[in-house]
Amino acid sequence: MTTPEEKTRRAELIAAASRLFKEQGYERTTVRDLAQAVGMQSGSLFYHFRTKEEMLVAVMAAGIGDLTDRAEEALANAKTPLDRLRTLCRVHLDTLLGDDKGALSVLLYEWPSLSEKARAELIKLRDAYERDWQLVLDEAAKAGLVHQDTRLLRKLLLGGLHWTIQWYKSDGSNSPSDLADRMLELVLKK
Repeated sequence: MTTPEEKTRRAELIAAASRLFKEQGYERTTVRDLAQAVGMQSGSLFYHFRTKEEMLVAVMAAGIGDLTDRAEEALANAKTPLDRLRTLCRVHLDTLLGDDKGALSVLLYEWPSLSEKARAELIKLRDAYERDWQLVLDEAAKAGLVHQDTRLLRKLLLGGLHWTIQWYKSDGSNSPSDLADRMLELVLKK
């Protein structure tokens, strides 16, 4: 049985690992770096995680889990197919570009660092999130808002949204939500 203190400490480790993996990369972040970030001895990390990769998986799972929770909560208040699609785009960019913890960007960039077994766990979480997208895109296609090839459209939209992390500047003229709206306009049928 995990105590509340252990859960809190584990959450601190995940937050620190998110930040360090985002800033330095998974491979360049040492166990010592992780331990120092939370004020503990290197060996003490292994009380909470068996391996460094297990920490990476926890960071990635937290990123996709948080994104899915935010999306589903926001979708509950969106009534029309257009509102639902706009909501998904906004939540995705708000989470990705406003994610000071970095968990979602770690998921995108450190995927090659995972073993096949670890990927399998995360693919289930990713697929659940993408199912939400697919349902919303299918609704939008049925309403005549987007083209019928919604599977390819889902990949195009998510790929485009993910890539914004490479070029988006937070001090620019568009907030993540504004940018999401502008990107969505490009895929809507006129």
